[in-house]
Amino acid sequence: MFRKLLLTGALAVLPAVAFAASSSVVSGGPRVGFSVSPDQVVLGGQLTITGFAAPWSFDPSLEIGLGSDRTIIAFNGDLLYHARMSGSNWRPYLGAGLGVNSISIDMPPGLRDDTSTDLALNIALGFDAPLASGNHWFGEMRFGLGNSEVPDLKLLAGLRFRL
Repeated sequence: MFRKLLLTGALAVLPAVAFAASSSVVSGGPRVGFSVSPDQVVLGGQLTITGFAAPWSFDPSLEIGLGSDRTIIAFNGDLLYHARMSGSNWRPYLGAGLGVNSISIDMPPGLRDDTSTDLALNIALGFDAPLASGNHWFGEMRFGLGNSEVPDLKLLAGLRFRL
């Protein structure tokens, strides 16, 4: 099951490899939050890859959701557009991407757990704000469009450390 998830995730990242000659990983860091439907605590990490088109970034992330008698491991590949606000160094962003979700539902004792791997479309809306150290923090709202086991909404916050 994990091999299937890893292979699907690797295939989802292949389009980003096409940008590799002119792009670079500029930041990475943790993300934490919660999801709704299913109600879960979400922990993970992400990278930010820029350089292929001025206000755009490719942000792959790996998340694990725990709670509601299920575990969801999500690999997301998001393409984000970063807008500029005059008079502010905060940067709102909007984007979308595909997610590969490995879903394990805990069944009562005596029954076999149910596990599946599904694709989902993610829509992300958030902001990025610089810190004095040169790193950034962010807040993000994600909407998942897929089967009923994919979280409908995730609210996340995290840090992006310069690499």
